[in-house]
Amino acid sequence: MKITTQLQATVVGILILGVGSVATAFFTTTGKEGTVVNQAGIVRGASQRLVKLELRGKESDELIQRIDKVIKGLINGDKDLDLPKATNKEFLEQMKQVETKWVALKSTIEEVRQEPKSQNELFTQSEDFFKTTDDAVAIAEGITKEKTQSLRTTQIAIFVINVLILVAVWLLVRNITSTLQSFVGTIGTTSNQIAVSVAQQASAVSEQATSVHETTITIEELGASSLQSANQAEAAAEGAQKALNFAEEGTRTVGYTIEGIVNLKDQVTAIANQIIRLSEQTDKISTVSDLVADLANQTNMLALNAGVEAARAGEQGKGFAVVAGEIRKLADQSKKSADQINSLVNKVQAAINSTVMVTDEGTKKATAGIELAEETGDMFASIADAVNQVFLNTQQIAQTAKHQAVAVQQVVAAMNVTNLGAKETAVGIIQVKDATNDLNQAAENLEAVV
Repeated sequence: MKITTQLQATVVGILILGVGSVATAFFTTTGKEGTVVNQAGIVRGASQRLVKLELRGKESDELIQRIDKVIKGLINGDKDLDLPKATNKEFLEQMKQVETKWVALKSTIEEVRQEPKSQNELFTQSEDFFKTTDDAVAIAEGITKEKTQSLRTTQIAIFVINVLILVAVWLLVRNITSTLQSFVGTIGTTSNQIAVSVAQQASAVSEQATSVHETTITIEELGASSLQSANQAEAAAEGAQKALNFAEEGTRTVGYTIEGIVNLKDQVTAIANQIIRLSEQTDKISTVSDLVADLANQTNMLALNAGVEAARAGEQGKGFAVVAGEIRKLADQSKKSADQINSLVNKVQAAINSTVMVTDEGTKKATAGIELAEETGDMFASIADAVNQVFLNTQQIAQTAKHQAVAVQQVVAAMNVTNLGAKETAVGIIQVKDATNDLNQAAENLEAVV
């Protein structure tokens, strides 16, 4: 069959296919829009059926779930229901109202189930919901009608344009046929030139395949190194985390130590205050003891004087002399006791002074310990900050290494594809070379056919 005849037959076939595609697109679009109208009508009818069932005391959660699914599908689209996402602003706003009132209606249904006296409210809301869904159906029908009319106009215009194009193609076929005959002679010459060029490309592609293969091996090694670096960075991050935990634990321990030293300092200060009060009491005891000693001396003098007077009195004063002697003995004992008390008070005072010195030294050491512990706490806090910074940096390094490893793996995959493509290209060039030879033969045959 002549090429001219084949081209004419192709034009007729394309015309038939264009008519079929116009019809298919029209019915497909109309069907989708019709689905939206039908599903909106289902919401309207199913809600009324649901209310009737609830008023009869028959609960139907399955019907509620179905209405939920359809309303959401009408707004957001649903593959199962073959519903597209709502794009028309008016329809979307109306469906939002439907969704809002549907939520209120469901709430009233729950109230009716608990309290049947609310049936009048349910009936009123169902009427309002019916009107809202009816408006949504009307909007959907209007949109469908408008889109259908627009689609018809568009399809007719496209069909007319296709017919005009095909007529132009039909006219061009005659001119192309004559031109094609002149091209056939040129094809033979060109095919020879292509053969030479293909031979040169085959050599270049072979070299390219070798280079790509070597590059792939190098990148694979780089990928292994990147993966190892990522693993090492993760291990370092774990070590930094442990060090951070130890530093934080050390900071808490130092805090407890400071608290203990502060308590010890307070206790030492309290002991020092008690010792000072004890020293004051011993001073008072020493004063009383001195008074007792002085009183004993005076009593001894009085007893001595009384003994002298008793001796002068003779026999009559013997009894008084005995009493005076006993008083002198008591005075001497009081003097000795006062001296012993003074001696003990002096020893206690010396011990108190020593204790005051020791407690003062303890207070100074406690203060120095607090300062040292606070410095240690600051050092631990600085260490914790530094370790935390190391941990964050190590995490960043690990993350970067992971990304690098993934990127290298992707490059390896791409290089493998390139390598495979280079090999396929080499095979393809050989096939092109064979095809060029066939092209020369085809040119001769084409000249006979045209």
